Amino acid sequence: MREPHIDYAEVFRALPGMVALLTPDLVYVDANDDFLRLAGRSREQLLGRYIFDVFPENPNEPAAAGMRETEASMLRTVATGERDTMALLRYDIEDPQRPGLWQEHYWSPVNAPVLGPDGKVALIVHRVEEVTELIRARSRAGGDAPGGPGGSASDGPGGPGGSGEDSRARVLEAELYTRARELQEVNERLRTAHAHEREVALALQAAMLPPPGPTGSHDVAVRYRPAIGALNVCGDWYDLVGLDGEGLAVAVGDVVGHGLAAACAMGQLRSALSGATRVADGPAQALEALDRYARSVDGAESTTVVTTFIDWDDRTITYSCAGHPPPALVHPDGTVTFLDGATDPPLAARPRQMPRPQARVPFVEDSTLVLYTDGLIERRTESIDTGLERLAASLAHHREHAPETLADALLADLLPPTGNTDDTALIVLRL
Repeated sequence: MREPHIDYAEVFRALPGMVALLTPDLVYVDANDDFLRLAGRSREQLLGRYIFDVFPENPNEPAAAGMRETEASMLRTVATGERDTMALLRYDIEDPQRPGLWQEHYWSPVNAPVLGPDGKVALIVHRVEEVTELIRARSRAGGDAPGGPGGSASDGPGGPGGSGEDSRARVLEAELYTRARELQEVNERLRTAHAHEREVALALQAAMLPPPGPTGSHDVAVRYRPAIGALNVCGDWYDLVGLDGEGLAVAVGDVVGHGLAAACAMGQLRSALSGATRVADGPAQALEALDRYARSVDGAESTTVVTTFIDWDDRTITYSCAGHPPPALVHPDGTVTFLDGATDPPLAARPRQMPRPQARVPFVEDSTLVLYTDGLIERRTESIDTGLERLAASLAHHREHAPETLADALLADLLPPTGNTDDTALIVLRL
């Protein structure tokens, strides 16, 4: 059976309710028939024009905040790529036939993003429902809006607003409108506070997880994915440290928990390991020094970490692991070896300090070393072996890709399609 041809342009125009499409610069590109009819504007009066040129704010209502709040909601949709539902809003409209005459209107708006092929917001769907009649709560005799001409929310029974029942309805609905406005103001304050906290978090992340430095002729890719709902910071980290000669140390770690507290502990541990790596004789000695330091850092208990020292001259990888998932060494023929020969408990997990093991494996040119945190492979309903098997299969399938492409492929293959519930850090290094 052939699928019917659907003219989505006609479907859009026939949609019930007021719907318009705007660019991220808030310029109209289309509007459905209900929008044009109820707004009292023709298509020619809208298309290609800035929203607030078409619908300016009522200059006779200096306390009105309709334009500011509508603009903020739309720009928030553009910035976040998420739907933004606004509180009940008063936004008066000037009569197009009688300039200077403003008609009182109340609206319930929703702004939703339309994403382009690049994942960025290409259009804003602006859907509004007019609730003016509900807010006015006209009496059976034809009263006016709360506080408007011909009646007020404070009219008593039998007063200018109509019957006692009608007055009570106007009082109730005026109260609902007032509460909605208060809720909007609270939400604005919360958004401002959240935006400030996120700005701090981003600055913290940039300071603690800078892009990798030069690695000579060896390509490297790093990825950092906080869990859904995080502030874009987490307890996972990665690090690359140049060693004497042509050597390179590569490490990843995972502090228990999420958010700013975990990120602060992560920053201290990452810096300590980076310093210890530069003076240690090998990865085991570096982790021993880190273990001693972790015992004095709040929130560092049970942190997992793995570090590898790569020697390009003799083509070997020396590694040591503190409770962390094993690095993967991908050979040119597609076989995958997990470096699990030197695994010990997490940092500060033992009651006293003990020497840590290390192991050494050879590699051949064009092999790939992959270090990651458990967010890439672990699922609550699966054993870790299942996650490792999935990782090995993805690595074998994409092994010929350059590190940048391979890193993206691993995230696409292994992270849940609905978003990762655990933090993830990843390093892919072509040897």
